[in-house]
Amino acid sequence: MIMDGAGWHSSSTLKVPANMRLLSLPPYAPELNPVEHVRNEIREKYFLNRMFDGGIGAALEDHLEAALRAFENDPERLRSIVSLPWIKNALMI
Repeated sequence: MIMDGAGWHSSSTLKVPANMRLLSLPPYAPELNPVEHVRNEIREKYFLNRMFDGGIGAALEDHLEAALRAFENDPERLRSIVSLPWIKNALMI
C-alpha cells in the first residue's frame, strides 16, 4: 500500500498485515502520487476552459462522473497514467 506521507495519515497503533508492505512517499512530492496524475488528466482533458451554468453543482458533478466513467471503461489508459516506474520497481512488476 502506498501512503502519501502526510503527517496526519500516520498512526503508532497501526498493525500492518504480514501480506502487506507500506511504501511511504516523501513529503511534498505530488508528482510521485499516482492519484495526482489522474487528477491532472481529468483537469486537462475534461475541465480545461470549461464553465458550468449555475456555478458548482449538478452540471459539474455530472461532468466529473462522465470523466471518471471514461477511466473506468478504459483500464489500459488508467494503467498507463498511474504505472510510475518507481511503483513498478517497488512491486517488481
